[in-house]
Amino acid sequence: MSKAVQALRRGVADPAMEARQRNVAHAHVSRNYGRLLGVSVLCLLALQLTWVLVTNKNFEWDVVGKFLTEKTVINGLLVTLGLTLVAMVIGVAIGLVLAIARISDNPFLRGFAGLYVWLFRGLPLLVQLLFWYNLSTLFPTLSLGIPFGPTFATWNTNDLITPLTAAITGLALNEAAYMAEIIRAGLISVDSRQMETALAFGMTRNRVLRRIVIPQAMRSIVPPTGNQLISMVKATSIVSVIAMGDLLHSVQNIYNATFQVIPLLMVAVVWYLLITTVLNVGQSAIERYYAKGEQEAKV
Repeated sequence: MSKAVQALRRGVADPAMEARQRNVAHAHVSRNYGRLLGVSVLCLLALQLTWVLVTNKNFEWDVVGKFLTEKTVINGLLVTLGLTLVAMVIGVAIGLVLAIARISDNPFLRGFAGLYVWLFRGLPLLVQLLFWYNLSTLFPTLSLGIPFGPTFATWNTNDLITPLTAAITGLALNEAAYMAEIIRAGLISVDSRQMETALAFGMTRNRVLRRIVIPQAMRSIVPPTGNQLISMVKATSIVSVIAMGDLLHSVQNIYNATFQVIPLLMVAVVWYLLITTVLNVGQSAIERYYAKGEQEAKV
């Protein structure tokens, strides 16, 4: 019987056997050929795309560079950013109210919030913008007063519904429907026993939402809200159909005069990509912040 077998039976490790087991000089490293093939194909595609962008003269990069910081384009960019900010703030505010109504004990509030979400999520954004822009066809005047009672003030609809107000109204109300579902999902992700405990200690429902539920729900709300913000930047391009002077509308006005369609579209592409890249970086930083807080809480 060998010394190695005797050593194993006695429960004692054989030094020579351990040395052979630790010898990895001739170890075989498995290669994932599928992954290597995929990476190779992606690299070739990236090189091909770069080659096309650089060598295709029809992109006219000199024209792109000329109009990238042109005053009309910058003004359109500022309009796009302004629309995004205002529409998101209003959409989040209305969405928060709708989300609370969706989880309330009042069946009327739940029904109204559910109807709102169903309606605005079911209609294309372009249809909503055209509807608000042409609201004067349906209501020539808008009034403020008591239903079926006296009227306190009346305005001409065309004076109120300009391309700007139509764009803000359409974008904000549409965004509110999506934010309502995002916020509702975040609120119901918090353990309901925390609210029950806080209510048992005498806290009001509104205070529990502000102090306990909403801060914890932010971990689930922030990532999809960042995605919605990025989507809003791109959605503002639709307002060009109602003659709103956003980024896309600005470049369209220029190429309608110069007939340089592709270079001017590339100007818009560059600016949209720059904006979404900055927002992506910010979203990643916020997600890491909340993920860090969650990990510390678990520890």
